[in-house]
Amino acid sequence: MPNSDVEVVVVGGGSAGVAAAKRLHQASVNCLLVEARPRLGGRAWTVHDGNGHALDLGCGWLHSADRNPWVAIAQEQGATIDKTPPPWMNRPLEASFPRAEHADFRRAFGEFYARLDEAAQRKTDAPASSLLDPACRWNALLNAMSTYISGAEFDRISLQDLDRYHSTDVNWRVVEGYGTLISGYGVDIPMMLDCPVSGIDHSGKRLSIETSKGAIAADRVIVTVPSPVLAAEQIRFTPALLQKIQAALGLPLGLADKLFIALENAAEFETSVRLFGHTDRAATAGYHIRPFGWPMIEAYFGGRCAAELEAGGEAAFFEFAVSELVGVLGSDFARRLRPIRVHRWGSDPFALGSYSFASPGFADCRATLAEPVDDRLFFAGEACSQNDFSTAHGGYLTGVAAAEHVIAARAIKRNTAR
Repeated sequence: MPNSDVEVVVVGGGSAGVAAAKRLHQASVNCLLVEARPRLGGRAWTVHDGNGHALDLGCGWLHSADRNPWVAIAQEQGATIDKTPPPWMNRPLEASFPRAEHADFRRAFGEFYARLDEAAQRKTDAPASSLLDPACRWNALLNAMSTYISGAEFDRISLQDLDRYHSTDVNWRVVEGYGTLISGYGVDIPMMLDCPVSGIDHSGKRLSIETSKGAIAADRVIVTVPSPVLAAEQIRFTPALLQKIQAALGLPLGLADKLFIALENAAEFETSVRLFGHTDRAATAGYHIRPFGWPMIEAYFGGRCAAELEAGGEAAFFEFAVSELVGVLGSDFARRLRPIRVHRWGSDPFALGSYSFASPGFADCRATLAEPVDDRLFFAGEACSQNDFSTAHGGYLTGVAAAEHVIAARAIKRNTAR
């Protein structure tokens, strides 16, 4: 096995892993990134349709773009940044959501988050659903919005954790794809792809990382896999790290799947038109018509609705979308639609979901998950971020922070040995 003895192994090639390995490589640290998939990017994955359009099956938005480090990297790569306001900033298509009703919903949305700000100041945590006004007619749609934002309905989410998320509300996109951006950033990193890690033995003087291609000896390791992978103990730690497993259990991944649909005669619609399938239930999708002006629809499914559709297979997403779109735009609209691509992130064995939320009572698990062990085991990933969780830039920042800790610990050891 090549590179079977290195200073640092980075486990996982998503945003956090690529950022960590890149920083170590830039600091001339002998490192190796080990990724279970045959590609980099993790939950950032760009594919192309028959017309060459870049489709982000995973993360697609440069959230908090005015402070997102991936923006500068995109500019360095010469990628095209689209600063068009996101569809959720636009008023939905009148046929799906009349103007007066949408204004009333926006008021209810703002009032919910005002209650969240107030409740989060208290020391006791609770499900975010406890803040819903029982008399509000928009609770079902508020829950649908929660599934797009957090991948889960409010009853599953810690209100304290939800309040800790920081956003500047500046959201841009990379035309060539977020997945393309992240994988491209790691192109010069020493790596082994298609190589799942099954165990990390930290009982000896050096670490032993068990992989499908053999063991790797290292002084330190940065683990960046999704929290459910840790919770399911797909990577066995020897000795066991029970505190990490418990923290990971408190930080499950929500589910947010995207279906891309080809649309005939798309020019009928303006660019970035938005509509909802239903406004009276949580089990509904959000539809972004003509992203980038392309002749397609980007459909978003989240939470329990997405989980039920995943159980029905990929075809279930298209069937559900057609039934909702026909309900808004008429029965003839179905003839103009053709499925392009969807990915079931909950069924993906190396992801087990889309992005993290904290269960009620587990908001502080992010700090626990991120805590180093003996200055030899380090952890990173969006679930480790206190304020930027559920984002690729949250993963990047924690990955760089873990790499800096490794560099500092390495320097201390060298100075002590002198």
